[in-house]
Amino acid sequence: MKILSAVFVKSAVSPQDYPGYPYPEFAFLGKSNVGKSSLINMLTGRRDLVKVGARPGVTTTINFFVVNDAVSIADLPGFGYAKLSRSRKAGFLPMIRRYLSERKNLRLVFLLLDARRGPGALERDTVTFLSELEIPVALVATKCDKLSKNQLKKNLMLIADSLETDMHNIFISSSKSGEGKNELLELIRENL
Repeated sequence: MKILSAVFVKSAVSPQDYPGYPYPEFAFLGKSNVGKSSLINMLTGRRDLVKVGARPGVTTTINFFVVNDAVSIADLPGFGYAKLSRSRKAGFLPMIRRYLSERKNLRLVFLLLDARRGPGALERDTVTFLSELEIPVALVATKCDKLSKNQLKKNLMLIADSLETDMHNIFISSSKSGEGKNELLELIRENL
């Protein structure tokens, strides 16, 4: 898949505010500071499409983008680390779960995991939740350029073991080097 255009549509926090278009949608989800915004920018070839914060937790709404006038991308708030009030963070998971449960045109969720760290309870719960909803999930290990090949292989094995999957089911990516871009765009094309 080649991306020729990508535009921001709107931000939303509840279903009545989601865009009403029928485009197949792909959601990006993961902890704060895992690189969601950077990955979307890398995939679309636009350095400034999604704002990349200097600190984790900048994304506090669901941000919708349209690619090639035919595909929707949803950038979901990060869960975990964000330095926000406890009550504000507590609202993220229900917002994310409501989106995942109710978005009818959702085709695939990209669950991003920092390749340098193992998945925690939130990632494991998210995989289970998506499985229960019968929503396909693609596991994406980000920031792979920060590890040696040997360390990356070890960490991918740990991630796979923790999420009870095969290591070969995990996509690797680096927003800096562009690694994984073609494979992830092909996955989007296959799920249109």
